[in-house]
Amino acid sequence: MDKNKLLALIKKGESEVVEFKKSTAQIERALRAICSFLNHKGGIIYFGISDKNELIGQDVSDSTLKLISQKIRQKIKPEVSPEIEVLEINKKKIIGVKTKEGRNKPYYLDGIAYMRTGTESPVIASDELERIILKKNKIQWDSEICEDATLEDIDEKAVGVFKEQYENINKIIINGSNKKLLNALNCIREFNGDIKITNAGILLFGKEPKKFFLMDYVTVVRYPGKNRAQTYLDIKDFYGNLFVIVDSVNEYIKQHVQEISHVVEGQIPRNIIPQYPYFAIRELITNAVVHRDYTNIGSRIIIRMFKDRIEFSSPGSLPANVTVENIVDEQYSRNSIIAEVFNKVRYIEKLGEGWDKIMSAVMEHPFKPKLPDIRDTGNTVIVMLFSPKEELLEQGVEYTEQSKNSLERFGPIIEQLGERQVLAIKHVIKERKITSRAYGKINKVSERTARNDIRDLVDKGILKKLGTAQATYYIIKDPAISGNIRQYPTNDI
Repeated sequence: MDKNKLLALIKKGESEVVEFKKSTAQIERALRAICSFLNHKGGIIYFGISDKNELIGQDVSDSTLKLISQKIRQKIKPEVSPEIEVLEINKKKIIGVKTKEGRNKPYYLDGIAYMRTGTESPVIASDELERIILKKNKIQWDSEICEDATLEDIDEKAVGVFKEQYENINKIIINGSNKKLLNALNCIREFNGDIKITNAGILLFGKEPKKFFLMDYVTVVRYPGKNRAQTYLDIKDFYGNLFVIVDSVNEYIKQHVQEISHVVEGQIPRNIIPQYPYFAIRELITNAVVHRDYTNIGSRIIIRMFKDRIEFSSPGSLPANVTVENIVDEQYSRNSIIAEVFNKVRYIEKLGEGWDKIMSAVMEHPFKPKLPDIRDTGNTVIVMLFSPKEELLEQGVEYTEQSKNSLERFGPIIEQLGERQVLAIKHVIKERKITSRAYGKINKVSERTARNDIRDLVDKGILKKLGTAQATYYIIKDPAISGNIRQYPTNDI
């Protein structure tokens, strides 16, 4: 701030948006004012000025500024980050802490909400607090403004892809600029000529949504068995805008489920039946992404793939009046803008139809798996999609999770292999690994012959050796598990 303006402000004294403190020794009192500013119109506190409008000055060091910042983050909830600056007038330093009006009211200091009234910061009356909360509940998170985001953060190519999809699906031409389209989709808002991006706009069309929402990604974990006690096969994170996340996660999961070659009586061609209905997989991915609680900033969507099921875990409880019992009948979208934009390009079914179609897809599966199960823990919604019984899956596996990539990749080489090696590869596909002893037992050959055959498969790039000495075993050298894989402790997933 300009020196003369600041001197004039000091002379004018405290107001609805200005408060003075002698020093940071009064930080606890200052926090109350900051909380009240957040619940009102915003404001600024100056350390180094007395309540009699006298310029005293304040010792300033990195530790002083760090103390202010830490106290604000620790004691005021939801968490905020005000602007802190050091000013100098007549060789005296003062600290200014500027707070904008909060967009996530009410704010609490040690569990108590305050509101600015004149130069005071009284506790908010219970009826007024209730009014603020009711007003907040009517505003959905995805419609709120994403602080610090600008049009520069919007990916014009992503908007173009959406426009092309919409035109192809609806057989109409969208006229006008991308800005007009984003405005029509409620992804941007204009305030006196100033363009603001909504949270939905960044999630749907942002160049780098993770820049603003750290936990906006999906983690997929694959396990070899039926529980998390076993070490996982691999873990992969998926980033990008919501459309990219849904597409890439859907493709990855489809690559890692079994497809059963099913013989139909009186029909020569075999039917290829996926282990899980592909529609159900995509719809559950989309539901998790669209309906998750994005205000839960400490959690991400996690999809766990087990031998007998897939678990889709999404942060937040079921919204509004939706329960586990009435989910088929009730309709509510926690993020209505995101849901509407997804619906416009057929990424999601109309409200109320998606779950019906998931159930129908499962009931129509030829091998009649158990119906999906949904659980609400209060913090997470978990949907379980079950596999058909193992004996049905064993009635002829055409491709499995690894064979989709492995057999297609090594097809020309596999055609030149002997029967023993092909049989061994099928064993690895089913059991996920093989040892030289198991190879010898399957093919009724000596371990020496088994080791020679396996070494040939390793040299050809089909199998990969793991373990050491007596614990050596081999797996399919699966190109699908390369890429963005992060190693987590087992208990994290």
